[in-house]
Amino acid sequence: MQDFAAIDFETANGECSSVCSVGIVVVRNGAITDSFYSLIKPEPNYYSWFCQRVHGLGRQDTDSAPIFPEVWKQIEPKIEGLTLVAHNSPFDEGCLKAVFRTYGMTYPDYQFKCTCRAARKFFGKTLPNHQLHTVSEACGYILENHHHALADAEACAAIALKIL
Repeated sequence: MQDFAAIDFETANGECSSVCSVGIVVVRNGAITDSFYSLIKPEPNYYSWFCQRVHGLGRQDTDSAPIFPEVWKQIEPKIEGLTLVAHNSPFDEGCLKAVFRTYGMTYPDYQFKCTCRAARKFFGKTLPNHQLHTVSEACGYILENHHHALADAEACAAIALKIL
């Protein structure tokens, strides 16, 4: 794949619609051409202890952040016509569909590819696991800020460029 957009969401709680940050990395002709990161005021707007522990975000970070439709207006033109790529894509695709439903937005038929599934096929049992940081390192990309949406999207893009 030479043209795609890697996407990663972080959520505030166990609700798929509670996206609190998004990272996008746009790849065209095999090169990163654009990236985007934003905090998002989640819906519902509460943070579980577990999610806060994973990514370090809380209400103090997102209470004044834009809501999802405002953020998506900035993202949509960047990813138009591109396949979306995510590590464990069912999670990110589920979040995207849920937040579109929450805000009554019409969901375009985005096509997703999963770098986690691809890594299982590509690397088989040669890796101890197929987590994002493990796979990205095997592809030559060291993920230093895991669970920051943009850093995770960058790692996903590096994986996709190597194995998709």
